[in-house]
Amino acid sequence: MRAANREGPDPIDIEVGARIRTRRRATGYSQTQLADALGITFQQVQKYERGANRVSASMLVKIAAKLETTVATLVGEDGAATHSKTPMGGRAAASAGEELSAAFSRISNADSRRALVQLAKALASQPGAA
Repeated sequence: MRAANREGPDPIDIEVGARIRTRRRATGYSQTQLADALGITFQQVQKYERGANRVSASMLVKIAAKLETTVATLVGEDGAATHSKTPMGGRAAASAGEELSAAFSRISNADSRRALVQLAKALASQPGAA
């Protein structure tokens, strides 16, 4: 077992925090809005999202409810790939994915959205993409 807080945040806590951040942004909540809805400070939300503080089970259930998702999704047990399995890894991949998702959601033209999905699939299938 590793020494508490001597090696930084646990990778699992970082992953859970990244999923909370991704879902919060996807639902349009600011850190302050989510904090207010949960009865905590926005600094606490920041610490959860960075993985600096662990999210208790009861708080995880509250966060999932406010973000209209499941606890399984937030802990990565929903069958989706984890952030750490992505080619860029960790926070960099989560951040890039969030930016891409936010930009994609602002594209109103359906043909443009389909073309972008096709481009992403083509790039992902190229040798060396994985």
